[in-house]
Amino acid sequence: MKKKVLSMMLVGVLAVSAFAACGSNGASDAATGSTDGEETTVDTASEDENTLSVAAWDKNFNIPALEAAEKAYQKKNPDFKLIIQEQSQSSDVEDKVTLAGSSDDYSQLPDIVLFQDHYIKKYVTDYPNAWQSLEDADINWDDFGAEKLSYSTIDGKHYGAPVDNGTVIMAYRTDALEQAGYTVEDMKGISWDQFDEIGKAVYEKTGLYLLSMDGDGNDLPYMMLQAEGVSQFADGKPQLDSNQTVADVINVIVKLAQDNVLYLANDWSDYTDNTIVADKVAGVMNGNWIIPTMEQVDANAGKWAITTMPTLEGNGKEGFASNGGSSLYITGACKNVDLAKDFLAYTFGGGEGAMETYDAALTNGGVITTCLSAGKSDVYNQGVDFFNGQAIYADIVAMGENVPIVEQSDFHYPCRTQVAGAIQNIINGTDTATALKDAQEQLVHSMESAE
Repeated sequence: MKKKVLSMMLVGVLAVSAFAACGSNGASDAATGSTDGEETTVDTASEDENTLSVAAWDKNFNIPALEAAEKAYQKKNPDFKLIIQEQSQSSDVEDKVTLAGSSDDYSQLPDIVLFQDHYIKKYVTDYPNAWQSLEDADINWDDFGAEKLSYSTIDGKHYGAPVDNGTVIMAYRTDALEQAGYTVEDMKGISWDQFDEIGKAVYEKTGLYLLSMDGDGNDLPYMMLQAEGVSQFADGKPQLDSNQTVADVINVIVKLAQDNVLYLANDWSDYTDNTIVADKVAGVMNGNWIIPTMEQVDANAGKWAITTMPTLEGNGKEGFASNGGSSLYITGACKNVDLAKDFLAYTFGGGEGAMETYDAALTNGGVITTCLSAGKSDVYNQGVDFFNGQAIYADIVAMGENVPIVEQSDFHYPCRTQVAGAIQNIINGTDTATALKDAQEQLVHSMESAE
């Protein structure tokens, strides 16, 4: 019964959080103190010795995690209060920092901000006075996946306390695989060529694609390349037309699409609503924040299972990647830095209140930890009904420990756009070398224009 209760609770709270990793939701801009629920106009760092302010987005995902941390820390400091400034999306936090940095006046920032992993290095570089290091905080950094920490470790210093886990899941409809003569175990450690053959068999037997993706903002190349330990950048420069692994991955994607194994959707809504929710796929691969979208199809409860990604090589080599995620950072405005460090260390940083924080964050908002010790709790190890009793949250934390570190770039999203265009061009007849050369030139031009 406990397993069923947890599963039903998570389905309810996760169903509205699928876009959390992308910073997209409809939350209000009102600043709220989560202790008493009353609205307040506090928008800056707190003057009170027991109070901290934090700016974050998504009332259904990140906000419950912060509320859980506040409650956990109050066991150590009963007078503690966390004032949560609820933003409509992640770019609102970025705008706050940009506005403060452009005037070199950080007094209007809150004590702490939630910030997207892919963007933080650029903002620390551009506005070094906006941030305060967590280097001497009482955090066991070895208790976190190295890939997650690679985003917030800048010039050898730790700046961020990890929050949510972007580890990629490869999920399969077990009933569709069985109709084609396969099991989930058959999918572990396979090559993408084997995946293609199995996908063709699944499509022939069921009419379902074994994979889908938003074709206008394609996440597949990044995830597939990371599983190979390869980036689309080298020493800050794009390598779309000069790295054979990039070409190999793109050619796999094109072949999957041509073989009716991969459905490339027209846009994000087509990918989520018209493909996954419309029950047209037997496989889903993305950051684990895609789970709520899958869970909207009640009829498929108990039919899904997750495992690791295929790789180019196969032969038992399992693929691991990450897509999305954010961390908490202390700003230059914070006057009570010791309190902020202790709060983050005690809760999100793996301290005494970490397990309570992350258990509640998972149950109430769907945030999955990257803290290895917190991911060993009873809550994380309970089976989830939608995934046929599989303890997917413990499995996701364990997989996150194996994600390779690859070079990141401030131009991650422009690169993604150019690569998506190249894929469409190749499908329409352009040879791979020409399409990637054009994508390279377009990306270089946009990078130079931004300088």
